[in-house]
Amino acid sequence: MAHQIKDKEAFQRLNFLYQAAHCVLAANPQNVELARFYCHTEKTISKRLVLRQDPSIKRTICKRCSSLLLSGITCTVRQRKSRGQRLTLVRCLSCGLTKRFLNNPNHKLWSEQPEALLENQPQPDINPGSHQNVQKEKASSAKTENATKMAS
Repeated sequence: MAHQIKDKEAFQRLNFLYQAAHCVLAANPQNVELARFYCHTEKTISKRLVLRQDPSIKRTICKRCSSLLLSGITCTVRQRKSRGQRLTLVRCLSCGLTKRFLNNPNHKLWSEQPEALLENQPQPDINPGSHQNVQKEKASSAKTENATKMAS
């Protein structure tokens, strides 16, 4: 049986709204308000249904005004070095909010690390017919056989 995704239709709707916002801005960069409406709708749906959005999606939507952040159209992107750290500064042209992201090429999100995957987690041995349990049963039965031979 294939793994079923919970709220699949909701994720499809969120995906459609995000793509629609991109298409609107690609067709006409002056349609910032329509793209903002699509992003705001996407944001409210995900909040209402308590759905987590991918970090790459969340980083391209302004937290304050819900504008889709596209470099050169609705935001400016700058690279800065502050206190020995490389930063990416994204400034929304609609509301002026500045987002700062650490620009470390070696950084990986937790969800991308192998330890985060459930299949890589160690599984406890609960199967009674496993190899280790069979070995222990053989050893204990051999001890009882030796003890009965010695007693007789």
